[in-house]
Amino acid sequence: MKGLLTTSMRKKIFFLFLLFFIPAQSVFAADDIKKGDVLSLGQCIAIALKNHPALSAAAGAVDQSESKIGKARSGYYPQLSLQSGYSRIGPPSSSLSNSSYDYYSNALNLNQTLFDFGKTSTAVDIQKLGKQSAQADFQDTATALTYSVQEAYFSLLKTRMSEIVAVETVNQFQQHLEMARTFFETGKSSRIDVTSAEVNLSNARIQLISAQNALLVARVNLNKAMGVIAAPEYEIEDNFNTEAKDIPFEAALARAYENRPDIQSIVLKKYALEKTIDLNKKDYLPILSGNAAYGYAGQDAALNQSWNVGVALTFPFFTGFSTRYAVEEARADLEIAKAHEEALRQNVFQEVKSAWLNRHEAFERIEAGKLTVRQAEESVELAQGRYATGVGNSLEIVDAMIKLNNARMTHIAALSDFNIAEASLEKAMGAKTP
Repeated sequence: MKGLLTTSMRKKIFFLFLLFFIPAQSVFAADDIKKGDVLSLGQCIAIALKNHPALSAAAGAVDQSESKIGKARSGYYPQLSLQSGYSRIGPPSSSLSNSSYDYYSNALNLNQTLFDFGKTSTAVDIQKLGKQSAQADFQDTATALTYSVQEAYFSLLKTRMSEIVAVETVNQFQQHLEMARTFFETGKSSRIDVTSAEVNLSNARIQLISAQNALLVARVNLNKAMGVIAAPEYEIEDNFNTEAKDIPFEAALARAYENRPDIQSIVLKKYALEKTIDLNKKDYLPILSGNAAYGYAGQDAALNQSWNVGVALTFPFFTGFSTRYAVEEARADLEIAKAHEEALRQNVFQEVKSAWLNRHEAFERIEAGKLTVRQAEESVELAQGRYATGVGNSLEIVDAMIKLNNARMTHIAALSDFNIAEASLEKAMGAKTP
């Protein structure tokens, strides 16, 4: 238990460092996004951590748990109450007097629990564990937000690069159409080459429209991930990472089991339920309390002073089996929490394994994609040269340009997939920053 709390405290300190000691440029970006700004990935994450309502809700849960600790501690303090009453009392029916009178009572009561066999201290410990669990949930929310921003950021970068490729493809088909028209006018090619080039140019323009729309949608997704859906137009830095740090799967899994805030949260909840069982068992035990009262009571002209001091031992002989069922309920909740912990650990294993494999596969595609793009560019140059000299035909150029377009798109997808997989692996291992 001691080691667990130490790890949790280290995480809290690190996250506070992230919030308050990020570079000044990031703080500025989080405060105000201006039209035309160029945002880095770190700035986008800072904006999300400042503005996203999910993190505000998680912070509210931490504040709520702090209040619950204070509520549990109230059992340590005396309970002071003031009781004041007034009655108008008429004469009894058997009395010869017909007069009625006013009766007043005022009393100050003090009650202090002297010994409750650790009920209050156990309740405080439970709420402290609840606060630590809420802090872990806060960190888990921050981790999830960080990954959401990374995913949206790299997706936007992918669509932006895809739009650039689509524009280049349109330009290439435009040049090919002009070449086909020139050759047709000089009698070097037939009309079908011109028609085919026009069709290919139209298809390329349609793909450009789709790419431009995908870019707009990706920007909306990034705005949502940052929690600023009404942000002005801005640009993002081109910072695809192409370097893979080798980490064995076993090491990645060990880091996940140690660092994941959701695992820390459910473990703390489990400890709290164990203490809840102990707390409910204490309802079988008596409570020793002290009490005192001071007040006045009587009629208008005759208020009598009174006071008392004493102790009381309250022993619950029979409560309708409520304590027994409360203990059984807490035990059942503990078994449920243990099952949830095991299910979570299995999910973490699957998440780490999938991200680790996807990261490796995407990195391999990056290297292969570079070679494919270079080969496709050479094929276009050769096909254009053959067509210009009258040796080749229009179909060779079209086929080569389509392959080049596909190769570029595949390479961009590999870059995006690798960076998203890298971020996914960091999230799976419990990291809060990219």
